[in-house]
Amino acid sequence: MQRLHKLLLEVGVGRWLLMRCDHSFGNCKPDYSQLFINNEFVDSVSGKTFATFNPATGKEIIKVSEGDKADVDLAVIAAKKAFHRNSEWRQLSPLQRTALMNKLCGLMTRDKDLLASLETQDNGKPYAEALFDVTYSMLTLQYYAGWTDKFFGDTIPAGGFTSMTRKEPVGVVGQIIPWNYPLLMLAWKWGPALATGCTIIMKPAEQTPLTALHMAALAKEAGFPAGVINVINGFGPTAGAAISEHPDIAKVAFTGSVDIGRIVMEAAAKSNLKRVSLELGGKSPVVAFDDADIDFAVDTTHEALFSNHGQSCCAGSRTYVHEKIYDQFVAKAAAKAKERKVGNPFEANVQQGPQIDQEMLTKVLGYIESGQKEGAKLQAGGKRIGNVGFFVEPTVFSDVKDDMRIAQEEIFGPVQSIFKFSSLEEMIDRANNVQYGLAAGVITNDINKALKFANSVDAGSVWINCYDAVLPSTPFGGYKHSGIGRELGKDGLDNYLETKTITMKLL
Repeated sequence: MQRLHKLLLEVGVGRWLLMRCDHSFGNCKPDYSQLFINNEFVDSVSGKTFATFNPATGKEIIKVSEGDKADVDLAVIAAKKAFHRNSEWRQLSPLQRTALMNKLCGLMTRDKDLLASLETQDNGKPYAEALFDVTYSMLTLQYYAGWTDKFFGDTIPAGGFTSMTRKEPVGVVGQIIPWNYPLLMLAWKWGPALATGCTIIMKPAEQTPLTALHMAALAKEAGFPAGVINVINGFGPTAGAAISEHPDIAKVAFTGSVDIGRIVMEAAAKSNLKRVSLELGGKSPVVAFDDADIDFAVDTTHEALFSNHGQSCCAGSRTYVHEKIYDQFVAKAAAKAKERKVGNPFEANVQQGPQIDQEMLTKVLGYIESGQKEGAKLQAGGKRIGNVGFFVEPTVFSDVKDDMRIAQEEIFGPVQSIFKFSSLEEMIDRANNVQYGLAAGVITNDINKALKFANSVDAGSVWINCYDAVLPSTPFGGYKHSGIGRELGKDGLDNYLETKTITMKLL
Protein backbone atom coordinates (compact mmCIF):
# COMPACT_ATOMS: atom_id res chain seq x y z
CA MET A 1 0.00 0.00 0.00
CA GLN A 2 2.93 2.37 0.54
CA ARG A 3 3.72 2.24 -3.20
CA LEU A 4 0.08 2.98 -3.96
CA HIS A 5 -0.13 5.95 -1.61
CA LYS A 6 3.13 7.38 -2.98
CA LEU A 7 1.81 7.21 -6.54
CA LEU A 8 -1.48 8.84 -5.59
CA LEU A 9 0.38 11.69 -3.93
CA GLU A 10 2.53 12.10 -7.04
CA VAL A 11 -0.54 12.53 -9.26
CA GLY A 12 -1.94 15.16 -6.94
CA VAL A 13 -4.88 13.36 -5.39
CA GLY A 14 -6.26 15.35 -2.50
CA ARG A 15 -9.44 14.18 -0.84
CA TRP A 16 -10.47 10.58 -1.35
CA LEU A 17 -14.18 11.16 -1.75
CA LEU A 18 -16.44 13.32 -3.86
CA MET A 19 -18.44 15.86 -1.90
CA ARG A 20 -21.50 14.84 -3.92
CA CYS A 21 -21.25 11.27 -2.59
CA ASP A 22 -22.79 9.73 0.49
CA HIS A 23 -19.63 8.64 2.32
CA SER A 24 -21.25 5.48 3.72
CA PHE A 25 -21.05 3.67 0.39
CA GLY A 26 -20.45 6.39 -2.18
CA ASN A 27 -24.00 6.67 -3.40
CA CYS A 28 -23.35 9.16 -6.19
CA LYS A 29 -25.54 8.43 -9.18
CA PRO A 30 -24.01 7.50 -12.54
CA ASP A 31 -24.69 9.88 -15.40
CA TYR A 32 -25.01 7.21 -18.09
CA SER A 33 -27.00 4.00 -18.28
CA GLN A 34 -27.87 3.44 -21.96
CA LEU A 35 -25.92 1.81 -24.78
CA PHE A 36 -23.34 3.93 -26.61
CA ILE A 37 -23.58 3.52 -30.37
CA ASN A 38 -22.26 5.89 -33.05
CA ASN A 39 -21.42 8.58 -30.46
CA GLU A 40 -24.92 8.61 -28.97
CA PHE A 41 -26.44 7.13 -25.84
CA VAL A 42 -29.49 5.11 -26.91
CA ASP A 43 -31.93 2.61 -25.46
CA SER A 44 -31.60 -0.98 -26.57
CA VAL A 45 -33.72 -2.10 -29.51
CA SER A 46 -35.66 -4.42 -27.20
CA GLY A 47 -36.13 -1.74 -24.55
CA LYS A 48 -34.90 -4.18 -21.92
CA THR A 49 -32.88 -3.10 -18.90
CA PHE A 50 -31.09 -4.86 -16.07
CA ALA A 51 -29.85 -3.73 -12.68
CA THR A 52 -26.26 -3.33 -11.56
CA PHE A 53 -25.70 -3.76 -7.82
CA ASN A 54 -23.34 -2.47 -5.16
CA PRO A 55 -21.69 -5.63 -3.79
CA ALA A 56 -20.97 -3.94 -0.46
CA THR A 57 -24.68 -3.44 0.24
CA GLY A 58 -26.44 -5.75 -2.20
CA LYS A 59 -28.56 -2.77 -3.26
CA GLU A 60 -29.33 -1.69 -6.79
CA ILE A 61 -27.25 1.23 -8.10
CA ILE A 62 -29.08 1.81 -11.38
CA LYS A 63 -30.76 -0.01 -14.24
CA VAL A 64 -28.84 -0.02 -17.51
CA SER A 65 -29.96 -0.83 -21.05
CA GLU A 66 -29.59 -4.48 -22.02
CA GLY A 67 -28.12 -4.94 -25.47
CA ASP A 68 -28.28 -8.08 -27.59
CA LYS A 69 -27.71 -9.11 -31.21
CA ALA A 70 -29.79 -6.32 -32.72
CA ASP A 71 -27.78 -3.70 -30.86
CA VAL A 72 -24.46 -5.32 -31.73
CA ASP A 73 -25.54 -5.26 -35.39
CA LEU A 74 -26.17 -1.50 -35.16
CA ALA A 75 -22.82 -0.95 -33.45
CA VAL A 76 -21.03 -2.93 -36.16
CA ILE A 77 -22.68 -0.85 -38.87
CA ALA A 78 -21.42 2.31 -37.14
CA ALA A 79 -17.95 0.85 -36.58
CA LYS A 80 -17.68 -0.31 -40.22
CA LYS A 81 -18.62 3.14 -41.45
CA ALA A 82 -16.04 4.70 -39.14
CA PHE A 83 -13.41 2.30 -40.50
CA HIS A 84 -14.11 3.00 -44.16
CA ARG A 85 -10.94 4.04 -45.96
CA ASN A 86 -12.29 7.54 -46.60
CA SER A 87 -13.76 8.11 -43.13
CA GLU A 88 -12.72 10.90 -40.79
CA TRP A 89 -11.05 8.36 -38.48
CA ARG A 90 -9.03 6.67 -41.21
CA GLN A 91 -7.94 10.02 -42.63
CA LEU A 92 -6.44 11.17 -39.32
CA SER A 93 -2.66 11.16 -39.13
CA PRO A 94 -1.04 9.02 -36.43
CA LEU A 95 -0.21 12.09 -34.37
CA GLN A 96 -3.82 13.21 -34.57
CA ARG A 97 -4.81 9.87 -33.05
CA THR A 98 -2.18 10.51 -30.38
CA ALA A 99 -3.73 13.89 -29.63
CA LEU A 100 -7.21 12.39 -29.25
CA MET A 101 -5.96 9.68 -26.90
CA ASN A 102 -4.07 12.20 -24.78
CA LYS A 103 -7.12 14.44 -24.63
CA LEU A 104 -9.12 11.47 -23.38
CA CYS A 105 -6.52 10.98 -20.64
CA GLY A 106 -6.85 14.64 -19.68
CA LEU A 107 -10.59 14.21 -19.27
CA MET A 108 -9.98 11.12 -17.14
CA THR A 109 -7.75 13.23 -14.91
CA ARG A 110 -10.55 15.74 -14.54
CA ASP A 111 -13.06 12.98 -13.68
CA LYS A 112 -10.72 10.68 -11.75
CA ASP A 113 -12.68 10.92 -8.49
CA LEU A 114 -15.96 10.15 -10.22
CA LEU A 115 -14.48 7.23 -12.16
CA ALA A 116 -12.99 5.79 -8.97
CA SER A 117 -16.28 6.23 -7.12
CA LEU A 118 -18.22 4.46 -9.89
CA GLU A 119 -15.68 1.64 -9.86
CA THR A 120 -15.91 1.19 -6.10
CA GLN A 121 -19.71 1.21 -6.13
CA ASP A 122 -19.94 -1.24 -9.03
CA ASN A 123 -17.04 -3.56 -8.15
CA GLY A 124 -16.56 -3.15 -4.38
CA LYS A 125 -12.81 -2.58 -4.40
CA PRO A 126 -11.43 -0.06 -1.88
CA TYR A 127 -11.61 3.50 -3.15
CA ALA A 128 -7.85 4.00 -2.95
CA GLU A 129 -7.33 0.97 -5.19
CA ALA A 130 -9.98 2.22 -7.61
CA LEU A 131 -8.20 5.56 -7.77
CA PHE A 132 -4.95 3.76 -8.50
CA ASP A 133 -6.72 1.85 -11.30
CA VAL A 134 -7.81 5.15 -12.84
CA THR A 135 -4.22 6.40 -12.79
CA TYR A 136 -2.85 3.16 -14.24
CA SER A 137 -5.53 3.22 -16.95
CA MET A 138 -4.48 6.73 -17.94
CA LEU A 139 -0.83 5.66 -18.03
CA THR A 140 -1.74 2.72 -20.27
CA LEU A 141 -3.63 4.90 -22.73
CA GLN A 142 -0.81 7.46 -22.70
CA TYR A 143 1.70 4.70 -23.38
CA TYR A 144 -0.23 3.53 -26.44
CA ALA A 145 -0.80 7.11 -27.56
CA GLY A 146 2.95 7.17 -28.13
CA TRP A 147 2.81 4.14 -30.43
CA THR A 148 0.56 5.52 -33.19
CA ASP A 149 3.49 6.25 -35.54
CA LYS A 150 5.94 3.57 -34.41
CA PHE A 151 4.77 0.29 -35.95
CA PHE A 152 6.67 -0.17 -39.17
CA GLY A 153 6.90 -2.46 -42.15
CA ASP A 154 10.14 -3.61 -43.78
CA THR A 155 11.84 -3.44 -47.15
CA ILE A 156 12.88 -6.88 -48.34
CA PRO A 157 15.72 -7.69 -50.79
CA ALA A 158 14.10 -9.56 -53.68
CA GLY A 159 16.41 -9.55 -56.71
CA GLY A 160 14.62 -7.94 -59.63
CA PHE A 161 11.70 -6.95 -57.43
CA THR A 162 11.20 -4.36 -54.75
CA SER A 163 9.23 -5.80 -51.84
CA MET A 164 7.96 -4.07 -48.75
CA THR A 165 5.56 -4.75 -45.94
CA ARG A 166 3.17 -2.39 -44.23
CA LYS A 167 1.21 -2.72 -41.01
CA GLU A 168 -2.51 -2.04 -41.25
CA PRO A 169 -5.31 -2.08 -38.64
CA VAL A 170 -7.39 -5.26 -38.70
CA GLY A 171 -10.66 -3.33 -38.76
CA VAL A 172 -13.70 -3.61 -36.50
CA VAL A 173 -12.77 -5.34 -33.24
CA GLY A 174 -14.91 -6.80 -30.48
CA GLN A 175 -13.69 -6.55 -26.90
CA ILE A 176 -15.28 -8.39 -23.96
CA ILE A 177 -13.94 -7.41 -20.55
CA PRO A 178 -14.35 -8.82 -17.01
CA TRP A 179 -15.63 -7.37 -13.75
CA ASN A 180 -12.52 -7.60 -11.58
CA TYR A 181 -10.63 -4.66 -13.14
CA PRO A 182 -13.28 -2.98 -15.30
CA LEU A 183 -11.50 0.29 -16.10
CA LEU A 184 -8.03 -1.23 -16.36
CA MET A 185 -9.21 -3.92 -18.77
CA LEU A 186 -10.90 -1.26 -20.87
CA ALA A 187 -7.63 0.68 -21.12
CA TRP A 188 -5.63 -2.46 -21.93
CA LYS A 189 -7.92 -3.09 -24.89
CA TRP A 190 -8.77 0.41 -26.08
CA GLY A 191 -5.13 1.48 -26.03
CA PRO A 192 -3.67 -0.73 -28.78
CA ALA A 193 -6.90 -0.77 -30.80
CA LEU A 194 -7.04 3.03 -30.98
CA ALA A 195 -3.30 3.40 -31.51
CA THR A 196 -3.44 1.15 -34.57
CA GLY A 197 -6.58 2.79 -35.98
CA CYS A 198 -9.19 0.08 -35.38
CA THR A 199 -12.80 0.71 -34.40
CA ILE A 200 -14.32 -0.88 -31.31
CA ILE A 201 -17.42 -2.65 -30.03
CA MET A 202 -16.92 -3.28 -26.31
CA LYS A 203 -19.07 -5.34 -23.98
CA PRO A 204 -18.31 -4.64 -20.32
CA ALA A 205 -19.15 -7.28 -17.73
CA GLU A 206 -22.83 -7.16 -16.78
CA GLN A 207 -21.79 -6.70 -13.13
CA THR A 208 -19.69 -3.60 -13.81
CA PRO A 209 -20.79 -1.48 -16.79
CA LEU A 210 -20.62 1.98 -15.22
CA THR A 211 -17.04 3.11 -15.85
CA ALA A 212 -17.15 1.88 -19.46
CA LEU A 213 -20.21 4.04 -20.10
CA HIS A 214 -18.58 7.07 -18.54
CA MET A 215 -15.46 6.46 -20.64
CA ALA A 216 -17.62 6.35 -23.76
CA ALA A 217 -18.97 9.80 -22.89
CA LEU A 218 -15.42 11.07 -22.35
CA ALA A 219 -14.35 9.64 -25.72
CA LYS A 220 -17.07 11.63 -27.44
CA GLU A 221 -16.11 14.75 -25.49
CA ALA A 222 -12.48 14.23 -26.50
CA GLY A 223 -13.50 14.33 -30.16
CA PHE A 224 -13.32 10.71 -31.34
CA PRO A 225 -15.39 10.43 -34.53
CA ALA A 226 -18.76 8.70 -34.45
CA GLY A 227 -18.57 4.92 -34.63
CA VAL A 228 -14.97 4.57 -33.46
CA ILE A 229 -15.99 3.51 -29.94
CA ASN A 230 -19.24 1.68 -29.13
CA VAL A 231 -20.24 0.18 -25.77
CA ILE A 232 -22.95 -2.49 -25.47
CA ASN A 233 -24.11 -3.48 -21.99
CA GLY A 234 -25.45 -6.99 -21.84
CA PHE A 235 -24.92 -10.63 -21.03
CA GLY A 236 -22.48 -13.16 -22.42
CA PRO A 237 -24.95 -15.56 -24.07
CA THR A 238 -26.60 -12.69 -25.97
CA ALA A 239 -24.41 -9.59 -26.49
CA GLY A 240 -21.13 -11.45 -25.99
CA ALA A 241 -22.15 -14.22 -28.36
CA ALA A 242 -23.28 -11.71 -30.97
CA ILE A 243 -19.83 -10.08 -30.90
CA SER A 244 -17.99 -13.42 -31.07
CA GLU A 245 -20.13 -14.67 -33.95
CA HIS A 246 -20.46 -11.48 -36.02
CA PRO A 247 -19.14 -11.93 -39.57
CA ASP A 248 -18.09 -8.28 -39.88
CA ILE A 249 -15.97 -8.19 -36.71
CA ALA A 250 -12.38 -8.99 -37.67
CA LYS A 251 -10.96 -9.72 -34.24
CA VAL A 252 -12.25 -10.42 -30.74
CA ALA A 253 -10.36 -9.92 -27.48
CA PHE A 254 -11.71 -11.63 -24.38
CA THR A 255 -10.62 -11.60 -20.75
CA GLY A 256 -12.37 -14.01 -18.41
CA SER A 257 -12.71 -17.68 -17.57
CA VAL A 258 -11.28 -20.62 -19.50
CA ASP A 259 -14.75 -22.08 -20.15
CA ILE A 260 -16.07 -18.88 -21.73
CA GLY A 261 -12.80 -18.41 -23.60
CA ARG A 262 -13.41 -21.72 -25.33
CA ILE A 263 -16.92 -20.61 -26.29
CA VAL A 264 -15.60 -17.33 -27.73
CA MET A 265 -12.92 -19.14 -29.70
CA GLU A 266 -15.40 -21.68 -31.07
CA ALA A 267 -17.78 -18.92 -32.14
CA ALA A 268 -14.97 -17.03 -33.85
CA ALA A 269 -13.94 -20.16 -35.73
CA LYS A 270 -17.46 -21.07 -36.82
CA SER A 271 -18.28 -17.57 -38.10
CA ASN A 272 -15.58 -15.78 -40.09
CA LEU A 273 -12.39 -17.22 -38.59
CA LYS A 274 -11.81 -13.90 -36.85
CA ARG A 275 -8.56 -13.66 -34.95
CA VAL A 276 -8.81 -14.19 -31.21
CA SER A 277 -6.78 -13.11 -28.21
CA LEU A 278 -7.64 -14.61 -24.82
CA GLU A 279 -6.47 -13.67 -21.34
CA LEU A 280 -7.89 -16.36 -19.11
CA GLY A 281 -7.48 -17.89 -15.67
CA GLY A 282 -4.49 -18.65 -13.51
CA LYS A 283 -3.27 -20.66 -10.55
CA SER A 284 0.01 -18.89 -10.04
CA PRO A 285 2.78 -20.14 -7.71
CA VAL A 286 4.80 -17.82 -5.48
CA VAL A 287 7.87 -19.52 -4.04
CA ALA A 288 9.67 -18.40 -0.87
CA PHE A 289 13.12 -19.90 -0.30
CA ASP A 290 14.74 -20.19 3.11
CA ASP A 291 17.41 -17.59 2.28
CA ALA A 292 14.78 -14.85 1.91
CA ASP A 293 13.85 -12.36 4.61
CA ILE A 294 10.83 -14.06 6.09
CA ASP A 295 8.85 -10.90 6.86
CA PHE A 296 9.41 -9.62 3.33
CA ALA A 297 8.31 -12.98 1.95
CA VAL A 298 5.17 -12.98 4.12
CA ASP A 299 4.26 -9.45 3.03
CA THR A 300 4.91 -10.14 -0.66
CA THR A 301 2.91 -13.38 -0.79
CA HIS A 302 0.10 -11.78 1.23
CA GLU A 303 -0.37 -8.97 -1.27
CA ALA A 304 0.12 -11.39 -4.18
CA LEU A 305 -3.01 -13.23 -3.07
CA PHE A 306 -5.23 -10.82 -1.16
CA SER A 307 -4.91 -7.81 -3.47
CA ASN A 308 -8.27 -7.00 -5.12
CA HIS A 309 -9.94 -9.47 -2.70
CA GLY A 310 -8.18 -12.35 -4.45
CA GLN A 311 -10.21 -11.56 -7.58
CA SER A 312 -7.26 -11.42 -9.94
CA CYS A 313 -6.37 -13.76 -12.79
CA CYS A 314 -2.69 -13.63 -11.82
CA ALA A 315 -3.23 -13.85 -8.04
CA GLY A 316 -0.43 -15.73 -6.30
CA SER A 317 -2.84 -18.40 -5.16
CA ARG A 318 -0.27 -21.15 -4.48
CA THR A 319 2.23 -20.08 -1.82
CA TYR A 320 5.18 -22.51 -1.69
CA VAL A 321 7.47 -22.16 1.34
CA HIS A 322 10.74 -23.96 2.00
CA GLU A 323 10.48 -26.54 4.77
CA LYS A 324 13.14 -24.84 6.91
CA ILE A 325 10.99 -21.73 7.42
CA TYR A 326 7.55 -23.23 6.86
CA ASP A 327 6.12 -23.23 10.39
CA GLN A 328 7.33 -19.71 11.15
CA PHE A 329 6.03 -18.48 7.81
CA VAL A 330 2.58 -20.01 8.34
CA ALA A 331 2.22 -18.38 11.77
CA LYS A 332 3.16 -14.96 10.40
CA ALA A 333 0.94 -15.33 7.32
CA ALA A 334 -2.07 -16.28 9.45
CA ALA A 335 -1.47 -13.34 11.79
CA LYS A 336 -1.24 -10.94 8.85
CA ALA A 337 -4.47 -12.23 7.34
CA LYS A 338 -6.26 -11.75 10.65
CA GLU A 339 -5.07 -8.11 10.73
CA ARG A 340 -6.40 -7.31 7.26
CA LYS A 341 -9.33 -4.90 7.56
CA VAL A 342 -12.45 -5.83 5.61
CA GLY A 343 -15.42 -3.51 5.25
CA ASN A 344 -16.87 -0.40 3.63
CA PRO A 345 -14.63 0.18 0.60
CA PHE A 346 -15.07 3.94 0.90
CA GLU A 347 -13.36 4.00 4.31
CA ALA A 348 -9.73 5.06 3.99
CA ASN A 349 -8.19 2.26 6.07
CA VAL A 350 -10.16 -0.64 4.58
CA GLN A 351 -7.95 -3.09 2.66
CA GLN A 352 -10.60 -5.51 1.38
CA GLY A 353 -14.13 -4.98 0.18
CA PRO A 354 -16.75 -7.55 -0.85
CA GLN A 355 -16.66 -10.28 -3.47
CA ILE A 356 -18.48 -9.21 -6.61
CA ASP A 357 -21.82 -11.01 -6.08
CA GLN A 358 -23.68 -13.85 -4.40
CA GLU A 359 -22.50 -16.36 -7.00
CA MET A 360 -18.84 -15.63 -6.28
CA LEU A 361 -19.44 -15.53 -2.53
CA THR A 362 -20.97 -18.99 -2.68
CA LYS A 363 -18.14 -20.26 -4.88
CA VAL A 364 -15.42 -18.99 -2.53
CA LEU A 365 -17.12 -20.40 0.56
CA GLY A 366 -17.50 -23.71 -1.27
CA TYR A 367 -13.76 -23.87 -1.90
CA ILE A 368 -13.07 -23.10 1.75
CA GLU A 369 -15.34 -25.97 2.75
CA SER A 370 -13.62 -28.24 0.22
CA GLY A 371 -10.18 -27.38 1.61
CA GLN A 372 -11.25 -28.33 5.11
CA LYS A 373 -12.87 -31.58 3.96
CA GLU A 374 -9.77 -32.61 2.01
CA GLY A 375 -7.50 -32.15 5.02
CA ALA A 376 -5.94 -28.70 4.69
CA LYS A 377 -5.52 -26.93 8.02
CA LEU A 378 -7.50 -23.70 8.41
CA GLN A 379 -5.19 -21.13 10.02
CA ALA A 380 -7.28 -17.96 9.61
CA GLY A 381 -10.69 -16.84 8.42
CA GLY A 382 -12.96 -19.24 6.61
CA LYS A 383 -16.35 -17.57 7.07
CA ARG A 384 -18.66 -14.98 5.61
CA ILE A 385 -18.68 -11.62 7.37
CA GLY A 386 -22.16 -10.42 8.31
CA ASN A 387 -25.23 -10.85 6.13
CA VAL A 388 -25.19 -7.56 4.20
CA GLY A 389 -22.96 -7.49 1.14
CA PHE A 390 -20.70 -10.29 0.00
CA PHE A 391 -17.77 -10.15 2.42
CA VAL A 392 -15.44 -13.07 3.19
CA GLU A 393 -12.84 -13.29 5.91
CA PRO A 394 -9.22 -13.34 4.65
CA THR A 395 -8.52 -17.06 4.79
CA VAL A 396 -5.27 -19.01 5.15
CA PHE A 397 -4.76 -22.76 4.76
CA SER A 398 -1.60 -24.69 5.61
CA ASP A 399 -0.67 -28.31 4.92
CA VAL A 400 -2.15 -28.03 1.43
CA LYS A 401 -1.41 -30.87 -0.98
CA ASP A 402 -1.04 -30.52 -4.73
CA ASP A 403 -3.99 -32.78 -5.53
CA MET A 404 -6.55 -30.82 -3.49
CA ARG A 405 -9.19 -28.76 -5.31
CA ILE A 406 -7.92 -25.58 -3.68
CA ALA A 407 -4.50 -26.37 -5.16
CA GLN A 408 -5.68 -27.07 -8.71
CA GLU A 409 -8.71 -24.86 -9.38
CA GLU A 410 -8.98 -21.09 -9.59
CA ILE A 411 -10.78 -19.85 -6.47
CA PHE A 412 -10.87 -16.15 -7.34
CA GLY A 413 -11.22 -15.09 -3.73
CA PRO A 414 -9.26 -14.24 -0.55
CA VAL A 415 -7.98 -17.75 0.15
CA GLN A 416 -4.23 -18.31 0.60
CA SER A 417 -3.02 -21.91 0.28
CA ILE A 418 0.45 -22.58 1.75
CA PHE A 419 2.46 -25.59 0.59
CA LYS A 420 5.78 -26.99 1.84
CA PHE A 421 8.71 -27.83 -0.46
CA SER A 422 12.28 -29.09 -0.08
CA SER A 423 14.29 -28.42 -3.28
CA LEU A 424 14.35 -26.20 -6.35
CA GLU A 425 13.96 -29.07 -8.82
CA GLU A 426 10.97 -30.43 -6.93
CA MET A 427 9.52 -26.95 -6.79
CA ILE A 428 9.73 -26.36 -10.55
CA ASP A 429 7.94 -29.63 -11.31
CA ARG A 430 5.18 -28.87 -8.82
CA ALA A 431 4.77 -25.28 -10.00
CA ASN A 432 4.18 -26.52 -13.55
CA ASN A 433 1.76 -29.26 -12.52
CA VAL A 434 -1.44 -27.30 -13.22
CA GLN A 435 -3.40 -26.48 -16.37
CA TYR A 436 -2.63 -22.78 -16.07
CA GLY A 437 0.48 -20.74 -16.84
CA LEU A 438 -0.27 -17.07 -16.37
CA ALA A 439 2.23 -15.88 -13.77
CA ALA A 440 4.72 -16.93 -11.09
CA GLY A 441 6.86 -15.35 -8.42
CA VAL A 442 10.02 -16.29 -6.55
CA ILE A 443 11.49 -14.74 -3.40
CA THR A 444 15.16 -15.46 -2.79
CA ASN A 445 18.55 -13.77 -2.37
CA ASP A 446 20.17 -16.36 -4.64
CA ILE A 447 20.23 -15.09 -8.23
CA ASN A 448 20.99 -18.58 -9.56
CA LYS A 449 17.85 -20.03 -7.95
CA ALA A 450 15.80 -17.06 -9.12
CA LEU A 451 16.87 -17.29 -12.74
CA LYS A 452 16.67 -21.08 -12.94
CA PHE A 453 13.12 -20.92 -11.61
CA ALA A 454 12.20 -18.06 -13.94
CA ASN A 455 13.62 -19.87 -16.97
CA SER A 456 11.94 -23.17 -16.10
CA VAL A 457 8.45 -22.26 -14.91
CA ASP A 458 5.55 -22.34 -17.39
CA ALA A 459 4.33 -18.78 -16.96
CA GLY A 460 3.87 -15.72 -19.13
CA SER A 461 5.13 -13.38 -16.40
CA VAL A 462 7.66 -14.16 -13.68
CA TRP A 463 8.40 -11.73 -10.86
CA ILE A 464 11.55 -11.98 -8.75
CA ASN A 465 11.39 -10.48 -5.25
CA CYS A 466 8.17 -8.67 -6.18
CA TYR A 467 4.76 -9.63 -7.49
CA ASP A 468 2.18 -8.32 -9.96
CA ALA A 469 4.59 -5.69 -11.24
CA VAL A 470 2.65 -5.22 -14.48
CA LEU A 471 3.59 -2.10 -16.44
CA PRO A 472 2.03 -0.66 -19.61
CA SER A 473 5.28 -1.49 -21.42
CA THR A 474 5.57 -5.14 -20.31
CA PRO A 475 3.72 -7.86 -22.28
CA PHE A 476 1.16 -9.82 -20.27
CA GLY A 477 -0.45 -13.15 -21.11
CA GLY A 478 -0.26 -16.83 -20.37
CA TYR A 479 0.88 -20.31 -21.27
CA LYS A 480 -1.39 -23.36 -21.54
CA HIS A 481 -5.01 -22.72 -20.48
CA SER A 482 -4.20 -19.16 -19.41
CA GLY A 483 -4.73 -17.79 -22.87
CA ILE A 484 -3.54 -16.89 -26.35
CA GLY A 485 -1.61 -13.77 -27.29
CA ARG A 486 -0.21 -10.90 -25.23
CA GLU A 487 -1.60 -7.60 -24.04
CA LEU A 488 0.42 -4.51 -23.11
CA GLY A 489 3.80 -3.51 -24.45
CA LYS A 490 4.73 -3.54 -28.11
CA ASP A 491 3.42 -7.11 -28.32
CA GLY A 492 -0.07 -5.83 -27.54
CA LEU A 493 -0.18 -4.04 -30.90
CA ASP A 494 0.23 -7.29 -32.83
CA ASN A 495 -3.33 -8.36 -31.95
CA TYR A 496 -4.69 -5.40 -33.91
CA LEU A 497 -2.42 -5.32 -36.97
CA GLU A 498 -2.36 -7.10 -40.31
CA THR A 499 0.85 -7.41 -42.36
CA LYS A 500 0.51 -6.61 -46.05
CA THR A 501 3.27 -7.46 -48.54
CA ILE A 502 3.63 -5.21 -51.59
CA THR A 503 5.98 -6.32 -54.40
CA MET A 504 6.93 -4.33 -57.50
CA LYS A 505 8.85 -5.52 -60.54
CA LEU A 506 11.54 -3.12 -61.62
CA LEU A 507 11.17 -2.30 -65.36
